[in-house]
Amino acid sequence: MGIGATAGVAAVGGIALSANASDSKSSSSDSLVFDPDAYTKLTTTVTDTDDKDHTVVYHFWKAITYVAKPVDATYQSLNVSVPVEIDGKAVDATNAPILFANSVGGYMPSSVSDATGVGGGSASAGGGTMPSGAPSSSSSAAPSGAASNATGATNATGGAMNTNQLLALAAGYVVVEPGARGRTLKNSSGEYYGTAPAAIVDLKAAVRYVKSNKGRIPGDVERIVSAGTSAGGALSSLLGASGDSPLYDKYLKEIGAADASDAIFATGAWCPITDLEHADGAYEWNWGANDLSTGKQVDQTVSKALQAQFAEYQAGLKLRGLGGFGPLTARNLDEYMVKQYLEPSATTYLAALSDSARETYLKANTFITWSGGKATFTWADFLTHVGARKKDTPAFDAFDLSAGENNEFGAGTTLARHFTAYGAKNDSTGLSSKRVASDIPAKLDLMNPMYHIAKKNEGRSKHWWIRLGTSDSDTALTVSANLAAALDNLGDDVNHLYYWDQPHGANTDPGDFITWIAQVTGRKAKRK
Repeated sequence: MGIGATAGVAAVGGIALSANASDSKSSSSDSLVFDPDAYTKLTTTVTDTDDKDHTVVYHFWKAITYVAKPVDATYQSLNVSVPVEIDGKAVDATNAPILFANSVGGYMPSSVSDATGVGGGSASAGGGTMPSGAPSSSSSAAPSGAASNATGATNATGGAMNTNQLLALAAGYVVVEPGARGRTLKNSSGEYYGTAPAAIVDLKAAVRYVKSNKGRIPGDVERIVSAGTSAGGALSSLLGASGDSPLYDKYLKEIGAADASDAIFATGAWCPITDLEHADGAYEWNWGANDLSTGKQVDQTVSKALQAQFAEYQAGLKLRGLGGFGPLTARNLDEYMVKQYLEPSATTYLAALSDSARETYLKANTFITWSGGKATFTWADFLTHVGARKKDTPAFDAFDLSAGENNEFGAGTTLARHFTAYGAKNDSTGLSSKRVASDIPAKLDLMNPMYHIAKKNEGRSKHWWIRLGTSDSDTALTVSANLAAALDNLGDDVNHLYYWDQPHGANTDPGDFITWIAQVTGRKAKRK
């Protein structure tokens, strides 16, 4: 997969963009009315997945504040990119689908204010302090004999989404890129103002801005498709699951969000770090037997206790697997993961190789049986193949409050807090009361798509694209599987698969995602 630009003068998110500004017009963000004339005209060259270059001329609206009472306009602003000419032919994007792509990573703040064109959003520390031990997208170990990544997989801080955004623009779609507050932001008084639920509130406010400007902003505002990776994938999932939920109304009112719907049509989520209150148990169920990269085993007493909690949670979900598998429990989830996702993933990868390359890979990975054009193996052998787990235990609600998710639930001048009873009970800092703070349960509901799906929220997206790498030990592989099963059980359209041997943040089929958007929305730009 090749995505890039010829003669690029600026590299944004790892992708080169060749942009020539012309017809620059002033922009005003002192109201929630979109100014259709306040754009800059840019040109970029996008290389598609068939390695063909496309010249795209587009109108670019930069850093539009999307709320009337912003806490921090640096983050509470969005960019809009609208194609007007592709390969020399005029394009009318009036009724094109809208790709709503966030660049959040690690629940950190993301901003579009410094972007020079499409795909320019970025996650940053935002002037705050990242707790030690916070998730990093660059330290995961690759499995022995792993498949090489020849398709442009990227880390969790926006690269995968930049690929989607460029392809979407070249397909004639409107691209909206919202910024959002994040967990490390704090004011002069030392108070954190970007912790939960700030990011999802901001994304909802951005959707409301777009929808309130129907007829002024290009694109079909009833065909918004969200996209995000890692924590951004979690927020994309949450945005899709919680559409028009009244739980957020008071927060939206506080920042002066537009009086409009925040429901979106479809959702794309890559490696979503979500279902946080159950993530520690899921992680140990998945990776509990795997050593750390140091070769040391995690505390097995803690691991087993968390696995027991997960078994209880899984049973309570009462989910049925895709493909007619039946009830999903902690006892059969390994079989389900192997048959529904992992073996098909390996089969797809191996079938695409040349005979010699396949033979080489299979010699290096003897745990795989290749017969009749299909790969088979056991769950235990798969875990051995992946190798070192990325995180210690607990992975998310760390006893020493060092995880990024602890910071996500910080409040006031408190940097980090526990958000599970088990984490609080076993606090090792001496700073905790050994109990979860009284405001945490409500914030967990605000941050968990599974809560809204369990409530059968009618405003949720009905179309879902979910992706995850099989070597991704930033979270449990079961998190995406449960999300997909819960949605499928409600009758939603779910397109979910795993990328073989790919790490956190992988996006190896972006062209298929763009095609999927056209299929589910029934919308595309018109060539004049």
